[in-house]
Amino acid sequence: MSSPGTYVRLGFVDGAAAARGIERLGAAGKPLTDKLAATADPDAALDGLLRLADALDEADEGAGAAMLAEVADDEGTAMRLCCVLGASAALTQHLVRHPGHWRELTDPTLGTTRPAAYAVREAMLAAVGADPRATEPVAALPDAEAVDVLRVEYRRVLLRLASRDLAHHVGIDDAAAEISDLAAATLEAALAVARARVGETAHDVRLAVVAMGKCGGHELNYISDVDVVFVHEPAELGTGERADEGVALRAGTQLASHLMRICSDHTREGTIWPVDANLRPEGSQGPLVRTLASHRGYYEKWAKTWEFQALLKARPVAGDVALGQAYLEVIEPLVWRAAERDGFVTEVQAMRRRVVDHIPAHEAERQLKLGSGGLRDVEFAVQLLQLVHGRADPSLREGATLSALTRLTEGGYVGREDGERLHEAYSFLRTLEHRIQLHQLRRTHVLPDDEASLRRLGRSLGLFSEPAVQLDKLWRYHRREVRRLHEKLFYRPLLGAVAKLPGTEARLSLEAAGARLSALGYADPRAALRHLEALTSGVSRTSDIQRTLLPVLLEWFADSPDPDAGLFGFRRISESLGRSPWYLTMLRDEGEVAQRLAHLLGTSRYATDLLEREPQGVKMLGESLEPLSAEAALTEMQALVERAGSAEAAVGAVRAVRRRELLRIASGELLAGTDVAVVGRGLSRLTDATLQATLDVATESVRRQRGLEAAPTRIAVVAMGRYGGFELSYGSDADVMFVHEPVAGVEAQVATSFAQAVVSELRRLLSLPASDPPLEVDADLRPEGRNGPMVRTVESYAAYYAKWSHVWEFQALLRADPVAGDEGLRRRFTELIDPLRFPAEGISEADVVEVRRIKARVDDERLPRGADRQTHLKLGRGGLADVEWTVQLLQMRHAGTVEGLRTPQTLPALAAAAEAGLVAGEDAGTLAEAWRLVSRVRNAVTLVRGKPSDQLPRDARERAAVARVLGYPPGSSDEMVNDYLRATRRAHAVVERIFWE
Repeated sequence: MSSPGTYVRLGFVDGAAAARGIERLGAAGKPLTDKLAATADPDAALDGLLRLADALDEADEGAGAAMLAEVADDEGTAMRLCCVLGASAALTQHLVRHPGHWRELTDPTLGTTRPAAYAVREAMLAAVGADPRATEPVAALPDAEAVDVLRVEYRRVLLRLASRDLAHHVGIDDAAAEISDLAAATLEAALAVARARVGETAHDVRLAVVAMGKCGGHELNYISDVDVVFVHEPAELGTGERADEGVALRAGTQLASHLMRICSDHTREGTIWPVDANLRPEGSQGPLVRTLASHRGYYEKWAKTWEFQALLKARPVAGDVALGQAYLEVIEPLVWRAAERDGFVTEVQAMRRRVVDHIPAHEAERQLKLGSGGLRDVEFAVQLLQLVHGRADPSLREGATLSALTRLTEGGYVGREDGERLHEAYSFLRTLEHRIQLHQLRRTHVLPDDEASLRRLGRSLGLFSEPAVQLDKLWRYHRREVRRLHEKLFYRPLLGAVAKLPGTEARLSLEAAGARLSALGYADPRAALRHLEALTSGVSRTSDIQRTLLPVLLEWFADSPDPDAGLFGFRRISESLGRSPWYLTMLRDEGEVAQRLAHLLGTSRYATDLLEREPQGVKMLGESLEPLSAEAALTEMQALVERAGSAEAAVGAVRAVRRRELLRIASGELLAGTDVAVVGRGLSRLTDATLQATLDVATESVRRQRGLEAAPTRIAVVAMGRYGGFELSYGSDADVMFVHEPVAGVEAQVATSFAQAVVSELRRLLSLPASDPPLEVDADLRPEGRNGPMVRTVESYAAYYAKWSHVWEFQALLRADPVAGDEGLRRRFTELIDPLRFPAEGISEADVVEVRRIKARVDDERLPRGADRQTHLKLGRGGLADVEWTVQLLQMRHAGTVEGLRTPQTLPALAAAAEAGLVAGEDAGTLAEAWRLVSRVRNAVTLVRGKPSDQLPRDARERAAVARVLGYPPGSSDEMVNDYLRATRRAHAVVERIFWE
């Protein structure tokens, strides 16, 4: 007897228990030790062998010792039996329960021969007492016995299969096909038992069982739901007439229901697997069985893209073979036309997202099937390529994933090297999945995380040195490979179609490349191919890097709302920056920057336009996207102004900083979800800095032009409207008023002339043609509007407001905020207007009536012709004007006594009104929610369209893009619109109560 340490070195975990167990084996112990030590779990294999011997002895004294002697004398049998015992606790339990089945593993042909499908079918039917040669086999055994026998026979055949798989290293495709043949035979035998249950009426119907999913594709797992669809037709009776359709429907439904229960019910012999018919038309809500005509009608009129994807693997496996074949002939033409259907692209993109959306968070990193880089990534990619190209190329119409991948590679639809690596990775992941399931014969796709399980799995794959560590390393490698290759699989061959690269590899034709791009969401495949050719042609280093980048970028573009715009924008930016040494290297080496760029280009015309005007802004995508403070922006602008040689050059530099920072703010909203209030403040502060820097330049320019030693007057800029409220959006004008104050001793006319010249120069400099978005300085809210002087002194403002002003002008002053120019003048102007806009006793009832009258007139007259009042962002029901006028009326009535209302900003004023009890907290929340949502939509519309609009887009693509900017998942445009209508409807109801009553 060897020492415990010896057995530990051989691979046993418990050396002492192994020594005792080997001793119990007697003479068989020594020759079997090496075979046991070579298994996935030597301790479990030894324990299972001893249990099997004991079970044989219980049935027949001495049978256990005889078995051990026979196994020890036959190397093939020993290898097969020990491998099963070490890898599968479930099959070990089966052997203990049915010890005579060990003899199945003595068959010498197991190492070389896969059983024919017809032979497996005959064995399963014979087991339940049915005649395999009969047109409609019927089980002859009593029902309960037949159901149990079916389970025992299933595991007997599965035992043989597992021994071949484990001991003789059967390829994963062969093993999965063999399991699928066993499942088909089991369904046939279950149908024979079902016919016996139903009785004579079972012959009134022809029933075909069509396998779907992995069983249909000949790639079933060890344990899995078996997806099926049932097709029935009335049978032809002995009289030559067809059976009554109602009778046939009932009989078909009964047969299908019994078949499903026979396979899934738990008996004393356990269960087999669930039969799932939910892939049938209408899913669980539809009839269990349908006629051929009913199937055709559904698929022609109602089926979704995912249903055609499922039909790729449809295969008749049991019942009426001719009817099953007729079903295939009906559906196949529809399957291969699926890529031409309306909505194909949208549904495909939704299916791709659904792959990962349903993974439990705690399983995501260890999911073999659904996780990123998992089996479903490969299967989905292969199936999509089959749908796109299979109509024109029948060679691609394979059910099994590996077979289809091989055909795609041979046809040039997948790169040869990529196809080979993907084949290898998928085979490994499927083999690992089989080993995980085989242990307990349980349906699972999650890699365990305990040391013992990982050790067993690693050894089952031939990893005997540090099996847990090596397994983890290997599976992560293959998962990474799948993720990497999956990202390029659709796109890399597109480059070969347009770039005349050297090599003998089969190429994707231009027609096939166009079909693929169309299927992936590109509206103009020909233009897309031209862009690809322009980007990848030649043999330069730049072209090489583009060929590396584009497969991944094309996928990111395809996931965006406008793939065509994304690719075209990338071409234009690449042409601008193509010779910059940092550009392509940065995109290649910093994946987040490349992904951010792809998202911007495929989502936002506004951001794309900024990038085209400021290509260097690509660098910013690797930085913080928080808006700069006004102080930081102004400091940079002033530094550039000092180095400029002219006023025009100085303001050109100021506008360049503004352009870059507009890109930062837009990128932050698009990529990082910057809050709408932060965006508004960021845009407003950026405008503050721009006006201050430009005011300084204009003042200095006019001073020099007039030959003055110093400016004769102090000037300030007062922000008004949404600008004054820190609520600018991307397309907003800068509403302002200008105020000046002559320096002591300067004549009023000289000061006024200078101030007017400075304001004119400021507006001229900001309106010069340039590559940045214009900053329109609008002074129409000044006293007397367009007819009044552009700039006034504080005293002139005071005189006007004292004598001529109306309540609407005081309302406009609510949002006045001096933001640029002389600080003392800004303070004095604020002191002037505060008593006017925040009267101590509030406005009079007559003024309240006047405010309401003006609001009613605005509602009636300002809405543009053809605009939809429900979806107009500014003037629509519950829109910005509704909320802001309501808040402003509260301010004019109560700000004299409620200090918190003395603010130009809408949301802080609304919060103060709620805190003071002027508005119920729930109503304030409703108004704030609507204001924020409408403001976000307004920003999103500008970002998507590249120009401002106050109407929710009617164009489906633009509306979808707006929804994406707002954070909705793809395909959720209707949900976005419904949320908008709900929020604004509720806000309008609050406005009706607070503003009008």
